Amino acid sequence: ALIRKCVEAKQQGIPEIVCWGDGSPTRDFLYVEDAAEGILLATEEYNSSEPVNLGSGAEISIRDLVQKIVNLTGYEGGIAWDSSKPNGQPRRCLDVSRAKQAFGFEAKTELEEGLRHTIDWFINNQSSVREVKFEEPLSA
Repeated sequence: ALIRKCVEAKQQGIPEIVCWGDGSPTRDFLYVEDAAEGILLATEEYNSSEPVNLGSGAEISIRDLVQKIVNLTGYEGGIAWDSSKPNGQPRRCLDVSRAKQAFGFEAKTELEEGLRHTIDWFINNQSSVREVKFEEPLSA
């Protein structure tokens, strides 16, 4: 949603985007190609019933993520934080050690590279991307 928001704001000359919360929560992001590789490795190599996490093992605050997306999209408007909206869970960073030990999975794509690929994909496929409306907005 943040990529779409920044790309469309740039294209439409929108002077400011609004993000929910204060930007302090942290998240762990995994590029889709890395996720696909991890799933394949797990199906081929992992025989335990213990749960395993696929992730980058690196966390970034929503505030820093928004700034990266703004920079990569070239959006030059302002960013407002609506602290009347929820922040969501304060921290989501996965322990990915079991995936590495059990079947050698390690994310290869750095966050900025994955964002760049995703932004390029969105821009090149924007006309075929449909907007999904939710009854309740999803939190970050």
